[in-house]
Amino acid sequence: MLHIQNNNTPRPVEKQSKRSRESKRERERTKIRMFSMYPHSTATMGAFATGAGATSTNRKQHHHLRRYLNTFSTNKNNKTRRRSSSRRRKGDERRTMVSAKYSSGLQKLENCVDSGQFDRPMMEELFTIADEMAKVKPGSKDSLLLQGYLMSTLFYEASTRTRLSFESAMGRLGGGIVSTESAGEYSSAAKGETLEDTMRTVESYCDIVVLRHFQAGSAAKAAKVMRAPLINAGDGPGQHPTQALLDVYTIQKEIGRLDGFKIAFVGDLANGRTVRSLAMALTKFNDVEFFFVAPDVVKMKDDIKLFLDERGVKWSESTDLIATAKKVDVMYQTRIQKERFGDRLDDYEKAKGKYIIDQSVMDALSDTACVMHPLPRVDEIDPAVDGDKRSAYFRQAQNGLFVRMALLKVLLLK
Repeated sequence: MLHIQNNNTPRPVEKQSKRSRESKRERERTKIRMFSMYPHSTATMGAFATGAGATSTNRKQHHHLRRYLNTFSTNKNNKTRRRSSSRRRKGDERRTMVSAKYSSGLQKLENCVDSGQFDRPMMEELFTIADEMAKVKPGSKDSLLLQGYLMSTLFYEASTRTRLSFESAMGRLGGGIVSTESAGEYSSAAKGETLEDTMRTVESYCDIVVLRHFQAGSAAKAAKVMRAPLINAGDGPGQHPTQALLDVYTIQKEIGRLDGFKIAFVGDLANGRTVRSLAMALTKFNDVEFFFVAPDVVKMKDDIKLFLDERGVKWSESTDLIATAKKVDVMYQTRIQKERFGDRLDDYEKAKGKYIIDQSVMDALSDTACVMHPLPRVDEIDPAVDGDKRSAYFRQAQNGLFVRMALLKVLLLK
């Protein structure tokens, strides 16, 4: 028999909807009753569960009550709680990123003016940080370590590697850069402004200053009048501390130790600030022996020799590059610096091209030795040996980036 449903008969869906509405109203009534019983839900439930005289039955009731009340928490509130928690976590991360503590004397380091400021624990900790800096990737948390900080690079002498590596170091950590090239020509120094006045002005625009100057002792003089940290990027024939730090770091990477090795310094040892700084830094390690190979007109100066003698460091001078190469673990070649000779062009011609590292020198070196050079080179290393695995000078230049990243972090984040 065919049955035709009356249009007035409620459909099952409508009945279900009605039941759903009734169920919802019942839940609301239950919720009101429960909130009436516990008007201060969070505090009351906490005391109810753990207060004096709380019974096992009370704790069970509290447990079921909390579970039931949680069913009325909206997704919106849950999302709000999650966002709040996420913000707290991110805030904690930011607080961690903008400060750091160091176990060595790095904690008290305010400027980097002289390689003599660094003892062995400071260098070792700095190198550990440099290893971390080598792993920093664009877009990572560490790539924003110095976000909001500004660095000024003020160079009164020409530079490629030092200036660009400092600016790259700051940029890789998220910081900003204000820079002037040829500061002696394009800054107010050309109008007669003193270095002290220039530094007081520049530091008001930034958080840290990197200075290269043509006069020995200029960095120390500038640091005395500044509140912001100063990094000496080379002061004439005086000091180049960050080069010394990256050189020690490179030696560690190349030969695997900083104790018990022999190093030859070759080339312009009288005017080379890099060899002076490195010689001072290496006295902080044990059983390091020095060989000085240089033309007579640019021999190592007596102040460094006296410095080594006072610390019981063994050193000697030689004129035979091949014989010296057979003895050493590190060959540190330098350029004869024409700009330091002034009118003494005859002396420059006597020194130029006298000691060149070519294949014959490489053959004399041991398989585990390395050749270093602060760069730029002119003719003192034959490009034909660049492909030799012991030629470390381009790796050395890259290491400068990581060490300078580490130093910027240390000076700005404490």
